[in-house]
Amino acid sequence: MKNNIRIKEIQEEERPYEKCMRFGASNLTDIELLAVLLRTGTRGENSLQLAEKLLHPVFSQEGILNIHKWTLEQLLQVKGIGKVKAVQILCLSELSKRLSKATAQPGLSFTTPSTIAKYYMEDMRHGSHESMKLLLLNTKTRLIGETDISKGTINSAVVSPRELFVEALQKNAVSIILLHNHPSGDPSPSKEDVLITRRIRDAGQLIGVELLDHIIIGNNCYTSMKEKGLLF
Repeated sequence: MKNNIRIKEIQEEERPYEKCMRFGASNLTDIELLAVLLRTGTRGENSLQLAEKLLHPVFSQEGILNIHKWTLEQLLQVKGIGKVKAVQILCLSELSKRLSKATAQPGLSFTTPSTIAKYYMEDMRHGSHESMKLLLLNTKTRLIGETDISKGTINSAVVSPRELFVEALQKNAVSIILLHNHPSGDPSPSKEDVLITRRIRDAGQLIGVELLDHIIIGNNCYTSMKEKGLLF
């Protein structure tokens, strides 16, 4: 498609908005779907071309998943993306995560690692840095709170058992679950992951707060240290 072609010059049945009206949203490509939301392009570049630039930037080959990668600062540097479009794209990313969580919520059980991983997958798998989340549970293994513990490299110098258990004791939690992501997409636990997990488990045993699991989130996959027998 040449840069000087405007949406109005594309045959009506091929324009994304009209195509959606005739055939339904499921028949649109990823680029066409985003173009409908963007509505307009810029001088010399229509909304389809702008959408393609956002979904297939030169620095990434992840296609539609790039929606989760853009920051506000990066979006504002793209020609044709102003504050309104940038906010729309960020809200689209957040909405998709919340839809995924809402879909996973009915089956969520904090005694079943696969359901925990599914529920938090979209929140954590797109991160470019490691981050750790602490889940606080009551006597019925129901969630009473969650908090982000750290961002950056997860290691014993960053993650302090004291910090974790101060939070747990303040909320009267009787058990906890840890989650963290591997930006590489591979959820295999490192030696450091296992070391931290066992330090936290041992500290919890001393004060009566049980570590039920440490789940590592990869790219649409996970590792449960409980399931792997790495907690003990």
